[in-house]
Amino acid sequence: MKYSTIVIGDELLIGQVTDTLSGWIARHLSPLGWEALSVKVIADDEHEIFQAVDEAFASTDVVLMTGGLGPTKDDITKATLCRYFGGEMVLNEEVKRNVDAMFAKRGLEMNRLTALQAMVPSSCRVIQNEVGTAPIMWFERDGKVLVSMPGVPRETQTMMERAVIPQLLGHFHSDVDIEYRTLVVIDYAESALAEKLEPFEQQLPSYIHLAYLPEHGVIRLRLTGEHSDGKLINDDMERLTAQLHKLLGKSIIASEDKPLPMIVGERLRQLGLTLSTAESCTGGNVAHVITQIAGSSDYFMGSVVSYSNDVKHRVLGVDTDTSETCGAVSQPVVEQMVSGACRVCGTDCAVATTGVAGPGGGTTEKPVGTVWIAARVGNVVVSKCFHFNGSRAQVIDRATTHALIMLLKLLK
Repeated sequence: MKYSTIVIGDELLIGQVTDTLSGWIARHLSPLGWEALSVKVIADDEHEIFQAVDEAFASTDVVLMTGGLGPTKDDITKATLCRYFGGEMVLNEEVKRNVDAMFAKRGLEMNRLTALQAMVPSSCRVIQNEVGTAPIMWFERDGKVLVSMPGVPRETQTMMERAVIPQLLGHFHSDVDIEYRTLVVIDYAESALAEKLEPFEQQLPSYIHLAYLPEHGVIRLRLTGEHSDGKLINDDMERLTAQLHKLLGKSIIASEDKPLPMIVGERLRQLGLTLSTAESCTGGNVAHVITQIAGSSDYFMGSVVSYSNDVKHRVLGVDTDTSETCGAVSQPVVEQMVSGACRVCGTDCAVATTGVAGPGGGTTEKPVGTVWIAARVGNVVVSKCFHFNGSRAQVIDRATTHALIMLLKLLK
């Protein structure tokens, strides 16, 4: 099933807010066999909304719309959809009770504008918003469906999982079985991996295709199969996944789509090991991504953000003469940092980073993007110098990724 996404909001067009919902929707519908044909970001403007809906319905049977459902005058989506689909604005008692209960729970007093949230087009079917005041509206015309949802990510994400996706699947039933297999791969550039797998791709059945989803340092290989025979597609996917494991061996770090910090955490938990970090140029970002994973307290003990040389010396035990002779961005310093992290935090493993994230601070010998990374597991320490391109944020993100990859290789 193909669908279109329309994202409404002046704040998105001027860069004040970044659209994250369209990507979230795609990631959650894609495994179900739903393909995003287009994503369009438009202003809070009636003409723009009419035109975007017409264009979307011309190519797809489902339109998923977010934004413009707030109580203020600039949020015009509800009234515009009422004019598009016909009918009139009516009071929905169930929505009113939901809004009343939401405000009572928060200890807030209802105002006139918020009370208007209970007014909805008579041409829609309401799906109650269990985590917000803006109702979700389901419109149908000529076998096509438009679902209008809030622009608040948490509200739309929650209600899509609880109600919208199940109702879409029930409304648009398919006899085709769709299966996915995702492998997470390291140690390859995308072109090198494609060359390695060219013979494998050439022998794929016509109903199965392979996609490369690269990030910096990590590539996700996704097999997608579509067939009316569920057993056939399952057997083929199992066979092909096994072939990929044989071809790529230890370069496959996960057999399902998981973020790198989760893969590292699961490995630490399996081995019963603990982890700490010592970070200079990454400023605690490695610790941040690790602790984004629920349950990371099982293995992550703490971090030392040693941004200054003084903290490197006093807390981590980096030798003053070494840092003065070699510089803070050097192999001896990063190796002393990683060992210091294990000692200070009492952990079995650690990673450390020191470098020049930019945009200033670089030299001819150590230009912006130069980062030394070390990983330690037990008494084994490995270190490597990297040269990352991009902005300050990109250097930090790439250093974070490679620190986790380096640790994972030691753990394997």
